[in-house]
Amino acid sequence: QPCTLCVCAWLKHSSIFSFILALAIRPSWLTGNEPLTILPLTSEMEEAAVKAHYKVCDRLKLEKKQRRMCRRDPGVAETLVEAISMSALECQYQFRFERWNCTLEGRYRASLLKRGFKETAFLYAISSAGLTHAMAKACSAGRMERCTCDEAPDLENREAWQWGGCGDNLKYSNKFVKEFLGKKSNKDLRARVDFHNNLVGMKVIKAGVETTCKCHGVSGSCTVRTCWRQLSPFHEIGKQLKQKYETSLKVGSTTNEATGEGDISPPKKSAPGHSDQIPRTTDLVYIDDSPSFCLMSRYSPGTSGRKCYKDKNCESICCGRGHNTQSRVVTRPCQCQVRWCCYVECKQCTQREEVYTCKD
Repeated sequence: QPCTLCVCAWLKHSSIFSFILALAIRPSWLTGNEPLTILPLTSEMEEAAVKAHYKVCDRLKLEKKQRRMCRRDPGVAETLVEAISMSALECQYQFRFERWNCTLEGRYRASLLKRGFKETAFLYAISSAGLTHAMAKACSAGRMERCTCDEAPDLENREAWQWGGCGDNLKYSNKFVKEFLGKKSNKDLRARVDFHNNLVGMKVIKAGVETTCKCHGVSGSCTVRTCWRQLSPFHEIGKQLKQKYETSLKVGSTTNEATGEGDISPPKKSAPGHSDQIPRTTDLVYIDDSPSFCLMSRYSPGTSGRKCYKDKNCESICCGRGHNTQSRVVTRPCQCQVRWCCYVECKQCTQREEVYTCKD
């Protein structure tokens, strides 16, 4: 199944392109003490680097248009790998205490993406957010050929500011991601919902942009301020999307009489507990009610044997089946003190702790 970046899978390889490029510009006879210079690549080295870059794009199992976009800039493949890993890690962190703990092994992921669950909505949003964040950072870090720092500030009182630093290029990133993920489709409700949730992820990134400034002047005065735009840490983005997951809305489809196109709307027959609220552009939306994730199914391995935390989530995660308690002895550093100069000295403390796991 094509990737379309929706947290494809764990990619167990590192960026081959970066590795080969590093070898190409750093001959073996260098000691590491020479001034930093970029040596010109030979035609053979350039050809090897291009082949390695193409190989990474091919391994991602992209659609035809996405593969073409990946190949046209050597920095894209590395950024895609980073975005997928970052999104998957953040998903697993945000759902670490839940019944569904963002299990993304192949067969579970494929089945989940075929359905319009609220968990699927989160995956689409965190994936588009991850790519938007990674691409904007890659531009400002100089890893892309087609973009660089953000150079278009629209701040108030611009005469009082000197624009400097290297801002994260959200403008280019947004343009790239929208083209990469495809335009809005009106062919069915599921396509509209997926597109909507992709945009939610991108909007959370945009809302988190902050202006960072540094003062310059004699004796600490702030006669000149250098300012640049920075994105919020991705962990903060994940936290906000998790909150949107908690308040996500179930939707149905209606036809816009003016345009004849389909619209996302509250379901015609709302079930008990479901809101008939009209979704906003910043709400995550879903179509299908989620399974319980308690038992092994095509969507998850279930919660049998899962570690839980007594008085916190054992009752919920174990689905009323109860939990087993095991006692074990662990040794950890304790009573640590900083010694002059310059190390930390710790004692080793042994203690008994209890581990709780869900019953079958």
